[in-house]
Amino acid sequence: MKSLEILILAVYSLCLTFIFLYSLVQLQLAWLYFRAKNNKVITPAPTLLTNWPAVTVQLPLYNEIYVAERLLDAIMALDYPPEKLQVQVLDDSTDGTTALVANKVDAYQALGRNITHVRRPDRVGYKAGALQYGIATATGEFIAIFDADFLPKPDFLRKTIPAFDAPNIGVVQTRWGHLNQDYSLLTQLQAFGLNAHFTVEQTGRSVGGHFINFNGTAGVWRKTCILDAGGWQPDTLTEDLDLSYRAQLKNWRLRYLENVEAPAELPAAMNAIKSQQFRWTKGAAETARKHLQSILHANLSFGTKVNALFHLLNSSVFVALLVAAILSVPAIFFIRDISVYNPLFSIRGLYVISLVALILFYWLSFRQLDSDRPKGLFSFIPKLFLFLVFSMGLSLHNSIAVVEGFLGKKTPFIRTPKFNIRSAQDRWQHSLYAVKNVSVLSFLEGLLCLYFLFGVYLDFRLQSYGTLPFHVMLSLGFGLVFYYSIKHSQ
Repeated sequence: MKSLEILILAVYSLCLTFIFLYSLVQLQLAWLYFRAKNNKVITPAPTLLTNWPAVTVQLPLYNEIYVAERLLDAIMALDYPPEKLQVQVLDDSTDGTTALVANKVDAYQALGRNITHVRRPDRVGYKAGALQYGIATATGEFIAIFDADFLPKPDFLRKTIPAFDAPNIGVVQTRWGHLNQDYSLLTQLQAFGLNAHFTVEQTGRSVGGHFINFNGTAGVWRKTCILDAGGWQPDTLTEDLDLSYRAQLKNWRLRYLENVEAPAELPAAMNAIKSQQFRWTKGAAETARKHLQSILHANLSFGTKVNALFHLLNSSVFVALLVAAILSVPAIFFIRDISVYNPLFSIRGLYVISLVALILFYWLSFRQLDSDRPKGLFSFIPKLFLFLVFSMGLSLHNSIAVVEGFLGKKTPFIRTPKFNIRSAQDRWQHSLYAVKNVSVLSFLEGLLCLYFLFGVYLDFRLQSYGTLPFHVMLSLGFGLVFYYSIKHSQ
């Protein structure tokens, strides 16, 4: 055996093994979710209270000229005793958003509502810094948080506050809905992936007694939980995941309410999707770097430790996928001619098993949340295929984010632009926040599309059909991401 060939095979096998183990954890969550649904053990909505506690609603904003006013109107329409409700608009904006917010706040203050327009002297700590700054003047026993693109329903607080029915419950998280799910193929694919997280994953972790995470918005914190866990810290790009783990390591419980929905706007532009994905994947790696050692040494069950390990390392799947994909092409040249490699190379079977696990994972979510859509396999399979293809196409972009996170390279918190996209007639292309530049990374994604097309050619030429579906999906994925990156930068 040549040393280079052994190295390629070893790394390739390790990557597929990691993906396989991750898929087994997802499969376990699917089983927990399926069992909970069948046994009807999902946490029921608590009964209404007679004495409602004081609540502070925090609205962190940064340059949200298109959605700030609709957010404030939705918050002021919450069905909650006005004397028990404080609203903080944590406005770090540097554009016309500030004037719009000031006018709205003045109008509601004139009606006697307890709403304040909070302006910091600087934007230190980005969103985490704004939330921590607001705590100093927050009067509520509980703190609800909404990002600018959310439109909570009037009964949101009346459904979530009663869920704090035990003193150790520190957070109540709700499910995200989608205001513009059918706007385009990209929004449909995002909704498909998020729906799986907000059904199977969050519920599975919750009923299994594992660590879950606050999703940054559409949830409520007990103020004493935030303070006890050390407050909002800006050293990761996912301050929500970070604080969630710090709180649970101090024995606070997080409760998830799948049946309470808070609708929001999905990014419609590829650059906005990439920006959001970069922040989520890099922040997850930063949080893993920060907490993995604490998790391993914590007094937790083995199952919870394993689940938390793969929860924190979920963004690393993109790195394993990208490396395995790149190595799969040169491996074609030597794998056929050296029989001793065949038992090792059969580890490709792990990829098939991983795919089956993911199919079950996403099928449960599809059946649960797409009840008003065709439920058959003929509707599900094309959507799953396109979602996996799209995820593969983002693997280079997300892998760079993950590596930067683990290496400790710091980058600014780049917020995802919102354009008030609701219907197919709405347009964002000429909006103030539309990003028009094409990055070098986009052209690398185009080159990877050609690289995997070459892999498809080799599969046919050398009759190596085991990797053919993999290479077809990769070429389509990188081609799709490259196409939209260029199109949305015109």
